[in-house]
Amino acid sequence: MADVDIDEQALDEVVTFTSDLIRIDTTNRGGGDCRERPAAEYAAERLAGAGLEPTLLERTKGRTNVVARLAGTDPSADALLVHGHLDVVPARAEDWSVHPFSGEIRDGVVWGRGAVDMKNMDAMILAVVRAWARQGVRPRRDLVIAFTADEEASAVDGSGFLADEHAGLFEGCTEGISESGAFTFHDGAGRQIYPIAAGERGTGWLKLTARGRAGHGSKVNHENAVTRLAAAITRIGAHEWPLRLTPTVRAALTELAALYGIEPDFDDVDGLLTKLGPAGKLVEPTVRNSANPTMLNAGYKVNVIPGEAVAYVDGRCLPGGEDEFRTTLDRLTGPDVDWEFHHREVALQAPVDSPTYRQMRAAVEEFAPEGHVVPYCMSGGTDAKQFSRLGITGYGFAPLKLPEGFDYQALFHGVDERVPVEALHFGVRVLDRFLRSA
Repeated sequence: MADVDIDEQALDEVVTFTSDLIRIDTTNRGGGDCRERPAAEYAAERLAGAGLEPTLLERTKGRTNVVARLAGTDPSADALLVHGHLDVVPARAEDWSVHPFSGEIRDGVVWGRGAVDMKNMDAMILAVVRAWARQGVRPRRDLVIAFTADEEASAVDGSGFLADEHAGLFEGCTEGISESGAFTFHDGAGRQIYPIAAGERGTGWLKLTARGRAGHGSKVNHENAVTRLAAAITRIGAHEWPLRLTPTVRAALTELAALYGIEPDFDDVDGLLTKLGPAGKLVEPTVRNSANPTMLNAGYKVNVIPGEAVAYVDGRCLPGGEDEFRTTLDRLTGPDVDWEFHHREVALQAPVDSPTYRQMRAAVEEFAPEGHVVPYCMSGGTDAKQFSRLGITGYGFAPLKLPEGFDYQALFHGVDERVPVEALHFGVRVLDRFLRSA
């Protein structure tokens, strides 16, 4: 393996690739309304330019995935999956300061939908692989590179399809890295924290259905489906879920407490989170299960009581928390409202004492020596859930060094999504260093 740093061309390319990918509109509106193929072809062309042989795969026409393998120097070593999704959530142009699909580069910042979720990481992967081709670098272990469709919906056309129908492409992969980790979190007191994801809450999107007696809006009706549904979702929204500490969350609290010189009191986790100040926000969403009502659908005319009313709830479960989740939903919905999983995926945990985690930590610390690396659990989910079906342990590692006041987490699915050019340069350097040592 050549012992050289990432070259200047890679620093230029990561910015260009991020901007170009943003300009390719891959909005995923759900229900199959998306077309990732142009972005997949863009990525495949650049992988081919680095000497790889990418394969394009579709379950549904236009919903394209790209997979390529870069052979390592040690054929006995386990392979590492490096993956990113190509689709993005919708954006309304009238809400933005710049057009969300302009990919505009202004004042040292790349603007547009996907700048942090996650076309920036896609661009980093491409830039690193192409730099290695120029430099004659090969990693120790095989790298399987995957760019997926449909992560922002059900993943049935993306990582789910790949895991179920093309498992052979991932032969030998035991670990993987993807989005939502190793970004700068400023605590407001001068500390820079770099959380690396070593877990995800499980996804439990629910459909609630209340049935009642249809009738005239002017009549007394004690079997009103809308009333029954409203009562159920009010109970769900007001429910206080009990504390549940997973090993990843416990490790996060332990390391954050040490950073702040606080004795970690696990008998009063809410008090501990308060003592941690802004840093507690990294952990707060992942100490409990959750269920948030998000959508309602009932009725067709103001003076007609409908016989059915439907709601959707975004539920999330910590590892080991699904039985509690089911039992609680049965109780909160009551006898007049049925519920079912609209979409469901497992919760994940990854060890924070593994060689791979240590190598990620070391790569960040090399380029951000002032930073403090800690593990954390993601409140949401990624394609790592689907790839876990293949026995692949997933980490969130998409490094970015961000200036103070730049709220990375608020920009996920938010207005005016953007990423600093310097953050992309940092990300390429850290990713390069990690993948060389992994």
